[in-house]
Amino acid sequence: MTHLIAPSILSADFANLLPACELINNSQADYYHIDVMDGVFVPNISFGLPIISAIKKHAKKTFDVHLMIVEPDKYIKDFKSAGADILTVHYEACTHLHRTIQAIKAEGMKAGVALNPHTPIHLLEDIIQDIDLVCLMSVNPGFGGQSFIENTYDKVKALKALITKKNSSALIEIDGGVSNQNAAKLVECGADVLVAGSYVFGSDNPEKTIKGLKDLKF
Repeated sequence: MTHLIAPSILSADFANLLPACELINNSQADYYHIDVMDGVFVPNISFGLPIISAIKKHAKKTFDVHLMIVEPDKYIKDFKSAGADILTVHYEACTHLHRTIQAIKAEGMKAGVALNPHTPIHLLEDIIQDIDLVCLMSVNPGFGGQSFIENTYDKVKALKALITKKNSSALIEIDGGVSNQNAAKLVECGADVLVAGSYVFGSDNPEKTIKGLKDLKF
């Protein structure tokens, strides 16, 4: 499988989201990446269900929703209704992770688990076969535009080894600081999905930038 590109709406112009939707639809991007922040789990607030539902009406690609919130179990059905195809919760926010994953799948969505930079890979060993996607945070969650954490490469390799060992089909997604400086190496290490926000939407030609990440030609 060739790697996938997931532009993060968090870095788009919130006052003018329709052009961002059209850009993603017309580009080589594979997913919409939607970061939901509650101001409790992370020190920032992004957007909620009404905005996500509005974006979904215009989206023609997979809706990859990343919950950076406390008590995500309360909102699983709501995010399904809003249009999520993949729903990712944080390991650090889930007391009963297996139950949360099963609840996501019961709603017909794919289940993802995100790990903060300080959270080790081995904690997923008992549940990796139940997960469809693992999102490795390559910055501390909460804000866009942060510098990439170099230790991420080793985490990708360790996660890839665990997935292989357990015969899991989970995809490895990288979220934070992805650019032309690290994309190729991340894919070489085993990454399947690259989330890019400010690198895409802050560029002069976002569609060309997405193509560069897809082709890994810089």
